Order: sequence, then structure tokens, then C-alpha cells
Amino acid sequence: MDAQSRGRAEDIDPADQWVLNPDTGDYELRLSPSPAQSPVPRPRRATPAEAPAPERDGREHREDREDRQVPASRRRRAAPEEEPPGRRGRRRPAKKKSRGKRILLWTGGTTAFVVLAAGTAGYLYLQHLNGNIQSVSDDGAGTGGFSKDKAINILLIGTDKRTGDGNEGYGDNGSAGHADTNILLHVSKDRSNATALSIPRDLIVDVPDCPTTQEDGSTKVIPGESEVRFNTSLGQNERTPSCTMRTVTELTGVTPDNFMVADFNAVKTLTSAVGGVEVCLAKDIDDPDSHLNLPAGKHTIEGEEALAFVRTRHSVGFGGDLSRIEIQQQFLSALMRKLKSNDTLTSPSKMVKLAEAGTEALTVDSKLDSITKLKDLGLELGKLNIKNLTFATVPVVDNPAEKVAATVVLKEGPAQQVFDMIKNDVSFTEVKEKEKEEQKKEDAADAARLKGEKSEPGEVRVRVMNGGASDGSAGRELTYLQNEAGVTKSENAGNSPEDLDKTTLEYAPDQADQARALAEILGLSGAALKPGESVTNSQGLPTMTLTLGKDFKGAGVKLDAASGKAPEDVQKSTADKVECAK
Repeated sequence: MDAQSRGRAEDIDPADQWVLNPDTGDYELRLSPSPAQSPVPRPRRATPAEAPAPERDGREHREDREDRQVPASRRRRAAPEEEPPGRRGRRRPAKKKSRGKRILLWTGGTTAFVVLAAGTAGYLYLQHLNGNIQSVSDDGAGTGGFSKDKAINILLIGTDKRTGDGNEGYGDNGSAGHADTNILLHVSKDRSNATALSIPRDLIVDVPDCPTTQEDGSTKVIPGESEVRFNTSLGQNERTPSCTMRTVTELTGVTPDNFMVADFNAVKTLTSAVGGVEVCLAKDIDDPDSHLNLPAGKHTIEGEEALAFVRTRHSVGFGGDLSRIEIQQQFLSALMRKLKSNDTLTSPSKMVKLAEAGTEALTVDSKLDSITKLKDLGLELGKLNIKNLTFATVPVVDNPAEKVAATVVLKEGPAQQVFDMIKNDVSFTEVKEKEKEEQKKEDAADAARLKGEKSEPGEVRVRVMNGGASDGSAGRELTYLQNEAGVTKSENAGNSPEDLDKTTLEYAPDQADQARALAEILGLSGAALKPGESVTNSQGLPTMTLTLGKDFKGAGVKLDAASGKAPEDVQKSTADKVECAK
């Protein structure tokens, strides 16, 4: 039975059983008192092909609950006694809650991250949804659970296990459910910002020894392994999510508070529950492996098509797992925008379906095993504005030990910086704002260098060096300067000691007028002008140094005057921006 039909009786949609009380402004659950109503849905059972999960405390077997019926509808309050004449006019009208507060009651923090958002909506009918949630022990690998007065770190894991109808064509055949998609969600202590850090599944890591609770309550230590793929931290050798949690701690130095695991069905059911999400493609995609076939442009996708979208990799970017991470981040941003939109938050029908879908898709740690706990977490996460949620990926490089790149390793410097930012609760969005402010100051300083008097071309003394341009570039540029630009006091100085990405012009303070003149001739930006020291030319006179970088386009071709920094090591985007898959 799918999420949309669970809890229905006599063809009644669960959403229709929530009725607006005009006196209070709240929605109330009105269940039919008919004894023929279906019992509340039970927790999911393991399939015959899987080992049964250990019974959780306080939960009955499915067979033991067959006779349990849905509680009768709430007793209506007795009608108030009629007031004495003359007093009716002074009776205060019932105070209605604002629309904003009613929405908050419905959402329970649905601006939270994906399945979290869906799960938190479910506190509207706790007993029903509690039965949907599956939990496993965190085996002491976490902090003991999130705290309302501290920063929050949640490990979100998507497995490649082929569970559920229609999933036979996805994932690895016979997979035990590896850690296919991994995101460490960090929410700042003041809830003003968050970072969703993707950890590549093919990242080479050390998996530590993992004490793991067995079905009989005993503990078994699963031996660790060195230099293996990150995705083997789950499923391999009977490892559970707590082992993935320990691996994340070993890798980043950040200990997650909780974990949440979802399979392929999560993407399908959540997108269908909200009526689809809008994604954008920069080009046509026809990927037979993921079964995605869409033309370029914007599309609203749900169900199987949504799953195909997040599974595709061969038709986007470089065709690897890192490209798929980017498309998954774009999808999650789109889903969060849809979850936050008014047509979701104000629709009781969608919220009920979302709660059903979210709780059925979840496996959580034992510290997060009820709707009440999920609601508390969701309300904390719901304080976040999604424009301050940054999606980032751990900086990596191709594994140098492989001739054909199949795995990646940490790019040590940038990766450690990212881990330290999360560990120290430093906002990526704040850093970006500071970088923007610093860039503005730099741009202003660069622009100022171009303002002022300029020397005549014949008065400009400069030597030309090749610092990364094609062979012979310095000679060809010198010919242009002398024969066409009138810079006759120029000479070839050969190759630079080191290659540069950008062309530069170094000059002494008293040569600024010459530097501005040459910048105008060559189309150099203010950023290319480097105040420093002059050198002595072949005539023994002070001269400037022009070093042609890798951006040099050819003799006489003006360089782009726009300044800017080299691409950053950390790939990132924010959840409020619409990105098109490339």
C-alpha cells in the first residue's frame, strides 16, 4: 500500500479528516466513529529476502495488533449554557491564531532538509506516524543526540539498496546497501546558517573498528580497513550506519549528533507527495543507465523520473560521481524550495502525504526514533532561511595511485580548511559575504590604479617575459609593441622563473604613469598592475616588467579587463538559487 492510501477508510483521504475549527483557527482531526474503519497502519516488516530487524522496545508484532481499532472521534464539547439577557453583547469573540502561526503548526519546521522536512510535519497525528519509523542503534558513535542550545550535525545517508517496487533497475545488483550519497548537514548554533557538505562515495578513507549491536543485544566489533572507498562504511561486512558515522568523525573531526538513512523510495515518494519539483537542464540528457530522457530546459519531475534525475551521471559534467553530486545538490535545493513554497505549506492534503512519505522513507538512529523528536529537530532546522544554506563538496583530487581514475583522495589543504570551518561553526555564507566585501575593496583599489595621467607610448620602458604563454609569445608581443603600438623602448627578457595564470605588469611607484599607458594599450585590468620595484634594462635604465601569463591571447589582442579571482577549490551553491544541470 503506498503512502497516499495508508490510513484511508471508506475512500476517505486522510487530509480530508483534518477540519478547520472556525472558533480557534486550528485544524482538528475528525475521524469517523464507524466501527468498520481500518486499523492504523503498522511499521514496515522486513522482506523475506532480508534478515528481520530486532524488535524495538514497546512495539507490538503486526499480528498482535490486528484487533486494534482507530480511536473514536473526539467528543464534542457540550453547548454552552445560554447567557442571561443583557450580557451577550459583552462576550469576547474567540481569538483566532494568525495565518503564519497556523502554517507553523502545519509545517513543524518543513524548511528542514529533505526527509527531515517531511518527517517533522507528521506530528499532527503522532501515533499513526510513529509506526512508520524504523530505527537502529547509533552504537555510541554519535554525541547522544542534537541539543537545542548547540550547533547541530546530522549525517544524511542515501543507500543504493534495491528495496521497494520498481527499483530493480537501480543501484548495484545484490548490494547490501552501501553509503551511496552522503551529506553532513551542519546547522549553526544560532540557526542563522547551515552547510550541507557532500562526501564523495569514491573517496579513499580509513574505516575504523566499529562496535555494532547485534540482534540478540550483544556487541560485535567489525574490524576496520585502511584505504578503502567511503561507501563501504555501510553494508560491507555487515556494517551499520553507526560505522559510517564513525568514519565521518575519523575523516572530518566532526562527530555527528544523529543519522538518517533513506533508500531510493524516498526520492520517489517525497517528490510525488509535493506534486513534483522543478529542475533545469542546460542540455538534452539521454542516459540509458539512469533511464533519464529529458530535453534541455525546465521540467517538473516526480516519482521514477525524479529518481532517474538524481541517479544520472554519465550525461552530466565529467560523467562521474562528482558530477552526480552536483546534480543531486541542485535537486535538493529545488525540493527545499518546493517544501517552503506556500502551495505546500498551506495544503493539508500535501502535508499529510508528505508526512506519510517522509516517515516511511526514513531509518533513523535510536536517539531520533519518534515523531516528537523529529518535530523538535525540525523546529530547530525550520528557523533557517534556505538562502543561508550552502551546499558544498569535500575538496578532492583524482587518486594519483591509479592510471585510470576511479577513486579520489582529499585535497589536503582546502579539505582541512572546510572541516575546520564546520568544526568551529564558521558560516560558509558569512565567509562568502566577507569575500564579497574584500573583493569590492580590491576592485576599488584596482580601479584606482588605472586613474591618473598616462605617459606617451614612446616614453614607456618595459621588458617582456614569457610566464606561461605559448612559445614565442614574448617575441611576438615585443614586435607588436615596437612596430604598431609605438612602445619603442621595450625589449625581450626571455622566460619568467615561474608560470603565471594571469598576465602581470610590475612597476615602481614613479612609473605609474607608464604603467597606466601600457595597461590601456594592452587592455590590462587594474588587478594586473602590481606596484613593486623596477629593474634595469640593457641600457642601464629603470624599466617595468610585463610577464605574459596563461591568459595571454596573442600579440596585439587586448586582455579582458574584468578582474577576478581564480576558481575556488570548494564547489558550492546555495539552496535558494536555481541551477541548471550541465
